[in-house]
Amino acid sequence: MSEQEAALSHYDAEGRARMVDVSAKAPTRREAEAEAFVALSPQVLAALPRNPKGNPLEVARFAGIQGGKRTSELIPMCHPLPLSFLDVTAELTPAGVAIRAVAATTANTGVEMEALTAASIAALTVYDMCKALDKGIVIGRVQLVRKEGGKSGDYRRGGPERVE
Repeated sequence: MSEQEAALSHYDAEGRARMVDVSAKAPTRREAEAEAFVALSPQVLAALPRNPKGNPLEVARFAGIQGGKRTSELIPMCHPLPLSFLDVTAELTPAGVAIRAVAATTANTGVEMEALTAASIAALTVYDMCKALDKGIVIGRVQLVRKEGGKSGDYRRGGPERVE
């Protein structure tokens, strides 16, 4: 096994995928923020207020929250976490929809995957709500913006905060 593979905690000595044992880690407050961007054509943006399926931004918010809470069911090696907070915002911009998700817990592992999953599911929901108007909708980079707490410490993405 290479040095890089050895540093990946989701693999055992034989290279098999495994769930990391976090039972020895102390529960601490942890928070993560992620974002995604859904690029929409001017025609789709203009039609958003009249969407017959309902308000895509509100539906995306709810879907993101629901998706974030189900992260361990979707990502095989994620631990189920007792989330103490999960919020998703979906904001119209001149080029599409900017999505931001914030997740928090007091646990012995982080909530980065919950925030990333919430942002991803919200973005996919915008696509679903608008695909009848344009199949060429593009979901931009889904990325971790920041994380706080835990053994690895704090992280903040450099550069511009918003992805468009």
